Amino acid sequence: MKQKKPSSAEHEPLPLVAHLIELRTRLVRALIAVAVMFAVLFPFSNEIYTFLAEPLMRFLPKGSTMIATEVASPFLTPFKFTMWAALFAAIPVILYQLWAFVAPGLYKDERELAMPMIISSVVLFYAGIAFCYFVVFPLVFQFFTNTTPEGVSMMTDISKYLDFVLGMFFAFGVTFEVPVATIILVLMGLVTPEQLVEKRPYVIVAAFIIGMILSPPDVISQTLLAIPMWLLFELGVVVSRILVRRKDARAAASAAAAATAPATAAATVVDEPFRPLSPEEMDAELDRIAEQEKRDRGGS
Repeated sequence: MKQKKPSSAEHEPLPLVAHLIELRTRLVRALIAVAVMFAVLFPFSNEIYTFLAEPLMRFLPKGSTMIATEVASPFLTPFKFTMWAALFAAIPVILYQLWAFVAPGLYKDERELAMPMIISSVVLFYAGIAFCYFVVFPLVFQFFTNTTPEGVSMMTDISKYLDFVLGMFFAFGVTFEVPVATIILVLMGLVTPEQLVEKRPYVIVAAFIIGMILSPPDVISQTLLAIPMWLLFELGVVVSRILVRRKDARAAASAAAAATAPATAAATVVDEPFRPLSPEEMDAELDRIAEQEKRDRGGS
């Protein structure tokens, strides 16, 4: 008995398998980008941590320093922060790999809009971190040092400081993505700019609640997180209105072009209903086709 030869369809990869392979490739490339950035930054890990600690060191009382309460903290803490810094630095590559994975499944207009959204997300995330470092940290640390009770020396542990700083960076980085989230909600049709304007009082209250949850328990940092969140929400509403108007204008132009297009062929079909050919007309049509074929062969 001959063994049945497998068909070629059995060797074709399943779509799900192909997508998983593509996803694995994109994840590997993103991890490689993080590893490369870590290799570049690791020799400067102590300098990076010094730069990170500068906003607090500036306001510490004279003679006070940061401390390490664990044996390995002087090495592990700069090492951990360098890893996070490499991840933050590789975010453009990570988002591009995400974009390259989902782009084939998007429509043309969605692809045209997705890349600007990704670039805006990266810029806003970095803007949030910069705002936190250069504006929020000096005010918060000055407040903390000025409110230290008498007889208490403020000597922060470096690992605790790292956790605090990373939490603040993440909070402000995500907060500054509010315009992107607002625009996506509008373009998906879940809300309209007018509905968002109507909900403005609730958004303001929610911004201060989120600022209270994500920031340290002081009014300054909560306000510095809530106010930018509200302003960025307003920016997202303005941009979404512009995009909606452009979309409506394109739809109106397309509808007008379709309405003014000639309908001669359709009118011909409607005005002249189907009628079978008579025998004489059929013979004449066959003679015409045969003559045309004869001319074509002679010309070739």
